[in-house]
Amino acid sequence: MSYSVPSVVSIAGSDSSGGAGIQADIKTVEAFGLFAQTVVTALTVQNTLGVYGVFDADPSFVRAQIDAVFSDIRPDAVKIGMVSSPSIVESIAQGLAAHEARSIVLDPVMVSTSGAPLIEDRAREALVERLFPLASVITPNIPEAEVLCGMAVRTRDDMERAARMLKKMTPGAVLVKGGHGVSGADDLLCCDDGLRWFEGRRIETSNTHGTGCTLSSAIACGLARGEGVAEAVEAAKRYVAGALESGFDIGKGSGPLDHMWQYRGEK
Repeated sequence: MSYSVPSVVSIAGSDSSGGAGIQADIKTVEAFGLFAQTVVTALTVQNTLGVYGVFDADPSFVRAQIDAVFSDIRPDAVKIGMVSSPSIVESIAQGLAAHEARSIVLDPVMVSTSGAPLIEDRAREALVERLFPLASVITPNIPEAEVLCGMAVRTRDDMERAARMLKKMTPGAVLVKGGHGVSGADDLLCCDDGLRWFEGRRIETSNTHGTGCTLSSAIACGLARGEGVAEAVEAAKRYVAGALESGFDIGKGSGPLDHMWQYRGEK
């Protein structure tokens, strides 16, 4: 007997420590029972203590990976993570447009958990101009929303204002992720039909490496399964919360969350 499952492709950088980027996305997609494919945009030298180097892939090689993926096992959803140069952004935009990709979740990664910058200013501008228009969902955190909107985000009202500003930049939905002392673990979704808050419980842990990557790829899994954006966000938040509160603790710095927590049993 044969069978198939939906596929999600992650277009992102590789994390040598395995907690974020491509590696986190693969683990998340597999944890959701789907099939993971990848397009590597960069190699990073990093661990739980920090990022020590970034080596970008050649833009033509990024495009070749996209073509290879879409010409064979066509993805049902796309997750885009770290893209650190304008030329790579352009290759991704052209490739996704050429293959008429759908259900695109864009995580505008700009800094690592440890605070290291991961993207050039020109690449940020290219993200907004070339990839925001293709996105079904964008998932900025508070610092990223501040950079993109050019304003301080200190309150829930600020989050709502930023979400509305970001919604003008994309035809898709905007999920402004909470935390950073603003809204606890509550996230704000802005869609064509208005705003919706998603409540989350505050989990005390220092092991948060790759949380944003994991959430965005989990949302992509929901879209790949045919769920609406709000349903996908809700399921993704439950998954990340379980992964954070599992008690997983490895590494000397900000360790990764446990992507396989559901298979080890809830604690």
